[in-house]
Amino acid sequence: MGGFWPVPEVLTYLAGSWRVERSVRDLASGDTGHFSGTTVFGPWDGEGLLHQESGTFTWQGVARPAERTLRFLPGTSPAETEVRFADGRYFHDLDLTSGHHVTDHPCAADLYRGEFTVLDEQHWRTVWQVGGPAKDLVLTTEYARETPDGSRGG
Repeated sequence: MGGFWPVPEVLTYLAGSWRVERSVRDLASGDTGHFSGTTVFGPWDGEGLLHQESGTFTWQGVARPAERTLRFLPGTSPAETEVRFADGRYFHDLDLTSGHHVTDHPCAADLYRGEFTVLDEQHWRTVWQVGGPAKDLVLTTEYARETPDGSRGG
């Protein structure tokens, strides 16, 4: 894998529309799923960006609409942001100064460990490993910036 792409201003980098492809693997059962859709980082009535993801999640051959909303708030430096759930609860920190960041989010008895990698100005990736008594998953998401004509970035 190549090097990381440093991001001096994370909210500026994320702003806009991204094509999203996510694979989900259940390590316990071997089942796999796939999400395909769009994430838009846009303005909202607070500080930072509103992350709105929508698309189709297919699990065990059944496709269903799926969506989620997060808030990306300004951090202590322009390269940092604080990620919160739609209801305002804290989710995780994110510092892309180096183009790479690892963070944790405890959820009940499970632990989510997220690895964020910026590949270039048009592509970034997240890998969440979820472990605990309720879950044993790996979620890998590839983001590609959408261009004004709706195609994927370079």
